[in-house]
Amino acid sequence: QEPLVESGGGLVQAGGSLRLSCAISERTVSMLEMGWFRQAPGKERELVAHIDWSGSRTSHADSVKGRFTISRDGAQGTVYLQMNSLKPEDTAVYYCAAGGGGEAENSYVYWGQGTQVTVSS
Repeated sequence: QEPLVESGGGLVQAGGSLRLSCAISERTVSMLEMGWFRQAPGKERELVAHIDWSGSRTSHADSVKGRFTISRDGAQGTVYLQMNSLKPEDTAVYYCAAGGGGEAENSYVYWGQGTQVTVSS
């Protein structure tokens, strides 16, 4: 089984909300820092938010700050991304990842398969 499995993506109208979930099946992976990334067609993958293993420290990209919230279900638990006030520019494949944390993509060594989020105008 994949260590990380995303779910919760879908099609939503601008201004709507979605909640993404990242289930962690491996206990060793659950001890790592978690991040949400997204990649739109023709664009670079970008970090959306990240959270430490305990859920006590979080960070959000400026583009989503105030609209998206990363959280987790207790220490080492399932990681969520609550997305409110969605905009068409939020359309992308969203990935959860685990690793060393921070903003550097190469510090994340475990990746989910991605879940599509599409926001219509």
